[in-house]
Amino acid sequence: MSLLEFCRWLQYSAPLHTMRESPIFFPIVATIHLMGLALIGGAVLVVDLRLLGLALQNQPVAGLAHDAERWLFRGLVVMVTTGILLFMCFATKYYYLTFFWVKMAALVVVVVFTWSVHRRVALANDGDVSPIRRRMVALVSMFLWTTVAVGGRYIGFP
Repeated sequence: MSLLEFCRWLQYSAPLHTMRESPIFFPIVATIHLMGLALIGGAVLVVDLRLLGLALQNQPVAGLAHDAERWLFRGLVVMVTTGILLFMCFATKYYYLTFFWVKMAALVVVVVFTWSVHRRVALANDGDVSPIRRRMVALVSMFLWTTVAVGGRYIGFP
């Protein structure tokens, strides 16, 4: 079975047809998906703006990163869970959308980057990482998360 055939099977299965045709299911799941985005966005911005030296300069980066990490993880769980449901409702449509694949690729890259490079830099002691490296990591993080968000937004414009 090819990926396209799997998407067709998934989209046209009986439970998903019922969910897709419901007047409230898709809007509710999409709203929860956006709430997850807000959690992620807040957690990422707090830490990255601090790494850039543009906000919360009296707060240690490691403490902010530690506190924000929990919210980032929760937001990611919400977004992945609801994203799977949203995908399942229109799997064949998403299969053909370039922005969907851009979003998925960026999501994989940013998750690996966030839990490896970004985490290591953000949780390091202030003197252990150069300010330039902190700024570069923050900019890469913001670029990747923005790519995920913009890719998601443009999925609605086939």
